[in-house]
Amino acid sequence: MRFDDKVVIVTGAGSGIGAATARAFSEAGAHVVLADLDQDELDTIAATLPQDRTLVHRLDVSRPDEVDAMVEAAVAHFGGIDVLFNNAGILVEGTADATALEDWNRIVAVNLTGVFLGAKAALPHLKQRKGCIVNTASVSGLAGDRGMAAYNAVKGGVVNLTRALAIDHGRDGVRVNAVCPSFTRTGMTADMQQDEATVQAFLDRIPLGRLGEPVDIARAVLFLASDDAGFVTGVNLPVDGGVSASNGQPLFETD
Repeated sequence: MRFDDKVVIVTGAGSGIGAATARAFSEAGAHVVLADLDQDELDTIAATLPQDRTLVHRLDVSRPDEVDAMVEAAVAHFGGIDVLFNNAGILVEGTADATALEDWNRIVAVNLTGVFLGAKAALPHLKQRKGCIVNTASVSGLAGDRGMAAYNAVKGGVVNLTRALAIDHGRDGVRVNAVCPSFTRTGMTADMQQDEATVQAFLDRIPLGRLGEPVDIARAVLFLASDDAGFVTGVNLPVDGGVSASNGQPLFETD
């Protein structure tokens, strides 16, 4: 129970990587705040976790007032915050000229501004308890993909924001790292999973020969949030089956 009595906020907790990570933190003894836009998904996950150590909070991570309210609710209910897992995100595919401005603005607001707002709201409390932040970036933020202009841009922003936060707040005792998944079996990639050619193309590229599962990412998040990673900060950790070891090749082929 290495997170016994620790308080953990997980955004995007209703499904996929967020749900798997929230469950893993809870199994490791943590008090978990489940945050997501989808109330039904939140309630479904919460029903499987210990009620006395679980708090459900619906929010849109792109709205500053709602993010502030989430942090205030966590502190009021559990007394503080030890870990913030900024995981909520959406996917927009397309080249720059084929991406609507509305879609661009929305993915920036959720995937990048949402990480900034979460960190900004939680940092005063994390400083008090020498806590940490883990962000969900992507291998798409470490190298470019074809047909993923907006997603590449925002995940690249998360990668460098992670570094900036780590540099600025290390002396405050706050560590900041990110996980960088590749193709993982989640609702976000459901359409791609239905395309056998796309799946096979990924399998051909991944040295370990399989797609990622949400629990694979969850285990990496728990490591980065644990005392085992006490001297690790500013790291964007690929959790990708080895795909990023292939230097300079695009990760997504959408043509």
